[in-house]
Amino acid sequence: MNDTRSPLQTVIIYLGALLILVWSGGPFIWQFSTSFQLDKALTSGSPSLIPHPFTLEHYYNAFIEKQLHRYVWNSLVVSLATTFLCLFVGSLAAFALSRLNIKGRFGILMVILSVSMFPQIALVGPLYLVATNLGLLDTYTALIITYLALGLPLVTWVLFGYFETLPREIDEAARMDGVSVPGLLWRIILPMSLPSLVTTGLLAFITAWNEFLFALAFTSNIDRQTIPVGIANFTNLYYVPWGDIAAASAVVTVPLILLVLFFQRHIIEGLTQGGVKE
Repeated sequence: MNDTRSPLQTVIIYLGALLILVWSGGPFIWQFSTSFQLDKALTSGSPSLIPHPFTLEHYYNAFIEKQLHRYVWNSLVVSLATTFLCLFVGSLAAFALSRLNIKGRFGILMVILSVSMFPQIALVGPLYLVATNLGLLDTYTALIITYLALGLPLVTWVLFGYFETLPREIDEAARMDGVSVPGLLWRIILPMSLPSLVTTGLLAFITAWNEFLFALAFTSNIDRQTIPVGIANFTNLYYVPWGDIAAASAVVTVPLILLVLFFQRHIIEGLTQGGVKE
């Protein structure tokens, strides 16, 4: 189809895109600028977007004094483990509901989706008691299991939608070639579903990376606390180190932005492909 937009429509579209970019990126740009400014500049009557003078003091404080790298390591372990488990279990569930003859599969999907509708504040108390009785407090296991339960509904639904777009003739051809049911999943369906796997994996990773409430409830020392809890611990009773918090926020946000930019094509394809059934 030929592009029939008028110059005015084109200008409006680009202005809208620019407005969305400024609205979304503005807070992060300001936070990034804050991380390079002295404390006295942050509390002055006329704050500036351009750091003057430029300083790395807050990054030194975050990594050396407050040991941000330990929180980053804890978040990395928990988020990666959660992502791989979500993709493993979610792909099995989505494949079974999509390709196998299961009665009431849409009812099962609704039950899976309903799990994610419970507010976290209503779950933290009972889960804390379970973790206490099982001796899982201050462990990666408690966080990974909890985040797995939070991420699985979304992963299962997105993968199910994508699997539904794959032609059924592929299954028949594979069966004629002697491919088993597990082989159909691991050797054919999953390689063809790379965009959806990247999308769901990234969403599960970001969810686990940013989660605060359960990490705060289940951990009490730096050996297992994740980044959101670690940054919250920067604040003391009488002083809020805005520069240190900004530096830590910039450090943990930049990798997520880079991941989204690097996988943006797969993310868009994975989110939109499942919306059309062929």
